[in-house]
Amino acid sequence: MIDKRVPSLVAAVAGIESGMTVLCAGFGNVGEPIELIEALVGLGARELTIVSNNAGTGERGIALLIREGRVKKVICSYPRSSDPHVFEAVYRAGRIELELVPQGTLSERIRAGGAGIGGFFTRVSAGTRVGEGKESRMIDGALHVLEPPIKADVALLRAERGDRWGNLVYRKSARNFNPVMAMAGKLTVAQVHEVVELGTLDPEAIHTPGIFVDRIVRVEQPA
Repeated sequence: MIDKRVPSLVAAVAGIESGMTVLCAGFGNVGEPIELIEALVGLGARELTIVSNNAGTGERGIALLIREGRVKKVICSYPRSSDPHVFEAVYRAGRIELELVPQGTLSERIRAGGAGIGGFFTRVSAGTRVGEGKESRMIDGALHVLEPPIKADVALLRAERGDRWGNLVYRKSARNFNPVMAMAGKLTVAQVHEVVELGTLDPEAIHTPGIFVDRIVRVEQPA
């Protein structure tokens, strides 16, 4: 019987080790698997590379990992989003590396990693500082740069509902990076607010099929 449910956050993040690359879904706090991310602190993993849209907000989630010195590098689009004071302090102190990636390029690099694509050419960042040092070529009269895929050891997701097979449904804009990240992690773990019986989710409305998910854990919906 397929049952991907695990009893706790500790069990959900078991096996994540120092030096791994971790995809963290979310757009700011929307769709961010905050509880799963914070469970990594108790796990003791260090020297992590975090791939996310943002570099942490306030002092929870990714910001907590950074504050506790667990992150060596962040790959993101918006490091200075709402209340990024933890990241800014650590970055200015020279204790963390930052790789800036345009938002659409970031999403496509992750999708390419999940789809097994070896990279892609894009006009975005061509001729700018972001594109410096990257392989480039002229395509249809315009300069393009080659962007590599992003693959990760782990993908951490947050969904509204899921079943024991790992099928997931997200809530509105909380979907954001979750579906593409689900495909690009060797281990994909999702926290869900509600675990439903098999057959409850409309097959036509499932956003992430369970084949891409390895573990799900129920986390109470915050008030």
